[in-house]
Amino acid sequence: MTIHVPRRLLLTSLAALPLAWSLLLPSLSLAQAQPKRGGTLQAIVQPEPPVLTNAFNTSFPIGVVATNVFDGLITFDEQQRPQPSLATSWVISGDGKTVTFKLRQGVKWHDGEEFTSADVQFSALEIWKKIHPRGRNTFAAIQAVDTPDKYTVVFRLAHPSLVIFSSLNANEGQILPRHLYQGTDILKNPYNLKPVGTGPFRFKEWQKGQYIVLERNPDYWDAGKPYLDRLVFRVIPDASSRAAALETGDAQYAPFDQVPLSDVKRIAALPSLAVSLDGYAWQSAYVFLEFNLRNPILQNLKVRQAIAHAIDKQALINTVWYGLGKPATGPIPSSLKAFYTADGVPQYNFDVAKAEKLLDEAGYPRKANGVRFKLNQEYQNFHEAFKNNAEFIRQALKRVGIEVEIRNRDIAGHLKAVYTEHDFDINTGRWVPTLDPEVGSFRHYWSKSIAPGVAWTNASNYSNPKFDQLIESIRVEPNAKKRTELFHQFQRLAETDLPVIPLIEQANFTVYNKAVHGLSKAPDGALSSLKNVWLDR
Repeated sequence: MTIHVPRRLLLTSLAALPLAWSLLLPSLSLAQAQPKRGGTLQAIVQPEPPVLTNAFNTSFPIGVVATNVFDGLITFDEQQRPQPSLATSWVISGDGKTVTFKLRQGVKWHDGEEFTSADVQFSALEIWKKIHPRGRNTFAAIQAVDTPDKYTVVFRLAHPSLVIFSSLNANEGQILPRHLYQGTDILKNPYNLKPVGTGPFRFKEWQKGQYIVLERNPDYWDAGKPYLDRLVFRVIPDASSRAAALETGDAQYAPFDQVPLSDVKRIAALPSLAVSLDGYAWQSAYVFLEFNLRNPILQNLKVRQAIAHAIDKQALINTVWYGLGKPATGPIPSSLKAFYTADGVPQYNFDVAKAEKLLDEAGYPRKANGVRFKLNQEYQNFHEAFKNNAEFIRQALKRVGIEVEIRNRDIAGHLKAVYTEHDFDINTGRWVPTLDPEVGSFRHYWSKSIAPGVAWTNASNYSNPKFDQLIESIRVEPNAKKRTELFHQFQRLAETDLPVIPLIEQANFTVYNKAVHGLSKAPDGALSSLKNVWLDR
């Protein structure tokens, strides 16, 4: 079906988005043979998702499971271009302020109710704009959503917004059933734990701490899909046990770095397994260090600069990440070539002597015991590498007289400490700008993203009116070239004020059994459904 989208409002932005880095490891092998039906795919998800919808928590373990249950309005092809999903076509008005979607007819929710424009309206206005961590900014331009009939949705925008189409996929713009959520406390709705979607697989069972089972949706709108009868997402906390499960064939698919990084080279050489970097371009993730600017010590820019100089990024990559990454120069990874620059962006090269000098100038000399001051560090405990990353930083800062206590928490405890209680000094982990960095990068820097209790927002309490004005200019700029120049200014100011240190551009990987075929190579492949996957049994 024809999709009419004026070039200046969409394609000028999306066509310039880059492909993934050149793969460090073999790419996914898509067999040319005829897909086979049936079978159960044993997958690994770790850590265990706290809920099964991305409506208010965008942690990747949730997306790995939930995108099999829910759909978005669009999906992406391998060239990062938008393609139909629940929307079959769309048109953007000449002034860029109206987007009209035609919806797929005959789609059923897993409980048998019909999917209609009312579901899209509810999801956009009550979920994306209000409680979705990134959507609150991404979809802020949406002022109203009209539903002239059951299969037409009209977004009324306050201004042209080039970013919207980067976020209408199943992971970022999930459509939830209005009839099950309207009038409820969305954050506490029981269907967050037993989801009802329109996707290729239906929720069957969740044994906490053990596994999540999804079964084939026989009424799925994409005729003939999915090929598999069942998906079992196993929760295996120990990294060595995850590797063993893959090696023995007990598990066949594991996205998002589920084996120890030290094992990647060995596993890639095994005859039954393959390792790939495909499917992660949508995230363009980087590892960061965030300061809590409520702490008077960290309000001092020289202290933040000293900490930046104290960390050897390349040694961090080599030691903790086994070479899977590259030093970051700012909050937009180099993989996003349409937006990236290092020109005029301040850099903080590894220099212990300079770090010591800055700390002295900041008024924090070493005491008799050699310690200048103490900080605590929270970290996102996704897997062992993030713990090791926190330990590397602890040792690096100890070298310049800063004593750091690492706090070990599960993801739920971490989110509460950082985003609700603000009980941290430095916070380390992984950040996702996405294909359009307006989606993910702004949340660390925009004062309007200070949202207590909302995960993955501005936890540092950083606020700069000049930065706010720059961000708001990017959001309304309809010209792609001018918007890119504004993004260059964004990178320069971010690294000048330094509320966050982007440390390394992360290279995620998937381990899969060679009997698994049809894994997606799209930019969001690791966070999209497995409807095209089949087993060579």
